[in-house]
Amino acid sequence: MVYSPRIKNLYKDKVPALIEEFKYSSSMQIPRLKKIVLSQGLGSAVADKKIVEYAIQEMSAISGQKAVPCLSKRDEAGFKLRKDMPIGVKVTLRRDIMFEFLDRLITAALPRVRDFNGINPKGFDGRGNYNMGISEQIIFPEISIDKIKKISGMDITFVTSSKSDKEALSLLRHLGLPFKKN
Repeated sequence: MVYSPRIKNLYKDKVPALIEEFKYSSSMQIPRLKKIVLSQGLGSAVADKKIVEYAIQEMSAISGQKAVPCLSKRDEAGFKLRKDMPIGVKVTLRRDIMFEFLDRLITAALPRVRDFNGINPKGFDGRGNYNMGISEQIIFPEISIDKIKKISGMDITFVTSSKSDKEALSLLRHLGLPFKKN
């Protein structure tokens, strides 16, 4: 028997309900989740190079995939920044790793947020992609509070194949993301 992530099975079971909701003529028109991008800006990395290494280790533990540093594109004297200095960390998740991360985010990480009432449904960009921010990386169970050097936040981007925000919102709701009720 081949292993398949729980959210991927949920997509195969529940998301075809979108055919009736949006009157698609084919099941190939159903929007799908293409990728999830985790990114973290590290402005203080200009002064201390170890911050980027810690961030890569933490992001790799959170995502289950090796994170890569983001390099600056040009010199900026006001920020004491040189070209090709690492100033951030990112990781792009696709296929089964993406669904595993989404499952951990929904079931383990978001319930650990203090006073959590759901995520804001206003983070869509007009093209069917959703962006959300997390203020502390310690909500993920993979991060040990004793071992972190600095509490920092991260941005999570859900890239879908839908053409509108309404379709993407419905897709992400069916996948289990807990949006706030209007």
